[in-house]
Amino acid sequence: MKRFHVHVSVANLADSIRFYSALFAVEPTVVKDDYAKWMLEDPRVNFAISQRGAAPGLDHLGVQVENEAELAEMHTRLSGAALPLDEQIGAACCYARSDKYWTVDPQGLAWETYQTLGDVPTFGESRTALAAENVDASACCSPTRGKPVGVPVKSSCC
Repeated sequence: MKRFHVHVSVANLADSIRFYSALFAVEPTVVKDDYAKWMLEDPRVNFAISQRGAAPGLDHLGVQVENEAELAEMHTRLSGAALPLDEQIGAACCYARSDKYWTVDPQGLAWETYQTLGDVPTFGESRTALAAENVDASACCSPTRGKPVGVPVKSSCC
């Protein structure tokens, strides 16, 4: 069964954890120094927040899948949308290793579909290395935003 994913960049992690824990009536499933995640069943959503220097607000949206068949199905769906698509196999991001596909919608909003394969001890790849490559490292592994339709998506990872 698929799970809707929302990732929000926040200005103050502790304040945001307090707010979202009250809103969802449950504490986060994962808490790190710069990140928190709720794996909710009602509504079925993976809601994550991070405080990593990005402008506060919506970071990206996505669909988390449970197996390779669902990931292949989502890849087919995204390919059919005729928008830029970026594949990341074995990506280390948001304290997890995942296989994922990224795209941007016609408004330039980043969308990911992914299968989590396991946990990793760090948020993701070095922002310093990404900066050296002139990649936007503000979002968690997401493609650079605002790409026009037909332009290949260049992904970044923390």
